[in-house]
Amino acid sequence: MRFRPCIDIHNGKVKQIVGSSLRDEADSAVENYISEQDASYYAALYKKEGLKGGHVILLNPVSSPYYEETRRQAFLALREYPGGLQLGGGVNPDNACEYLEAGASHVIVTSYVFKDGRISWENLEKMLRTTGRERLVLDLSCRKKDGSYYIVTDRWQKFTDTCITPETLHSLESFCSEFLVHAVDVEGKASGVERPLASLLAAHSAVPVTYAGGIGSMSDIEDLSVYGKNRLDFTVGSALDLFGGTIPFIKMLQFTSQPQAAGF
Repeated sequence: MRFRPCIDIHNGKVKQIVGSSLRDEADSAVENYISEQDASYYAALYKKEGLKGGHVILLNPVSSPYYEETRRQAFLALREYPGGLQLGGGVNPDNACEYLEAGASHVIVTSYVFKDGRISWENLEKMLRTTGRERLVLDLSCRKKDGSYYIVTDRWQKFTDTCITPETLHSLESFCSEFLVHAVDVEGKASGVERPLASLLAAHSAVPVTYAGGIGSMSDIEDLSVYGKNRLDFTVGSALDLFGGTIPFIKMLQFTSQPQAAGF
């Protein structure tokens, strides 16, 4: 169980937002924090502290007038910390190698694979051929509907017909090295972790999983360790003091340096 840092970029700025509020229309979102620093500042900090496996996420679509500036910020981070960060947001076979060559350790993919509301095995195979399994992370970010967690795409706005089930996890794990899972309903709300989701991921994923969403205190991290059986890595965003929250970054460094349960 490790802390994974993040750099979320929206409208060309490093931000923390309420995930469920993100809309492509007018590039809008409810904002918890807008940084005065650029993405390279955070990348340099994570590099200095030896934190690996963090996520750089582009939150604008290609059609956005802010897209190029958002992408420029992402490249600043990757070049500042080559090999230390993963990159997600609009990744496909046409641009994946560009991000890897710029310094991303892995690329993170959702919408290209979950095309038109369902798993495109053809597109998944294309991604696998482009990156190789070891450099591909599948983003299974989800929202709850009818009592189940459904994978959502297009910056968490569109439901797919794919539930996160043991069968879904088993069918996808041979294609990637990790899963990234944002619990979108609580993303950016610091309202506590999605316990059933954490339990499901811990019990049934054979590859490493990073959980994000709802962590607002150290007790929430302890909660995640219980329901996730110390097998899930985690991200803290809006609740971290780096982004205007109350959880000290130094606490995350101390947590990371402590021996954890074996997990994966």
